[in-house]
Amino acid sequence: MAVSPGLSTMLLFDSELQREAIELEGRQRFSLVDVGQATLRLVPSASAIPGERFKLVVRFRDGAAPVTAVFLLKVHPAKAEATIEVYREQRTIETYQQEVRDARAEVSRCKEELTRLTAEHRAPGGLTGILANGGLDPHGVSGQVLTRTVAKTAANELAAPFVKSYRSSKLAAVDVWVDVKTGTLPWTAEGATLKGRSGEALKILKVWQSEPILPGTRGRVIVEAEAPAAAVQGPFSLKLWEADGPRSITLGNVTFP
Repeated sequence: MAVSPGLSTMLLFDSELQREAIELEGRQRFSLVDVGQATLRLVPSASAIPGERFKLVVRFRDGAAPVTAVFLLKVHPAKAEATIEVYREQRTIETYQQEVRDARAEVSRCKEELTRLTAEHRAPGGLTGILANGGLDPHGVSGQVLTRTVAKTAANELAAPFVKSYRSSKLAAVDVWVDVKTGTLPWTAEGATLKGRSGEALKILKVWQSEPILPGTRGRVIVEAEAPAAAVQGPFSLKLWEADGPRSITLGNVTFP
């Protein structure tokens, strides 16, 4: 179960909890642990490091089996699970119906993704492919340098000295050059989010990096997102993180031409 620093994760149970019997490893790493009659809200603090894992044990008040439930919490830089429903007793028909709806929605999403990937595979590459897919209008691709205007927050081992943004008729991209400090570990961007001020997020299509960035060197990371003209008013906040590691980069005030 994914949790993130500063973000709330709510567990909803169908049985009453023993509020005084909750066990949470690394409790000092959480700024809020709020136990209700049948709810548990968790908010990790800024001291929680991405990749860390904490064991959570809850006990139920009625004494029926199972007496306890055990969860493994994994700290992620940005993708906390907001709400989790935990069913212990016999489930109602409504819950099965919701599960079917969720499964159908996931199948539909996978079909759309497969269709997009298949279309990309059939289309030619390079500029011809962009034209064939309608990615260019008469104005072509617009770009701008953001190095001086973005607000940068990065792990001590990382820096983002150069930032550019680009936009076509359907797509947006942020081109980030990353420095990795000498004496540290190589860094590879595993994922990204691109969110507006009100929390709306652009759909990330790819996070491209040719190879891991070695200590003492500079490497390039390009984040591409779906962005019809109406969706790129900005400004946005871009967050990049590595897999199973604490190092991330956040760029605020990201705008597109």
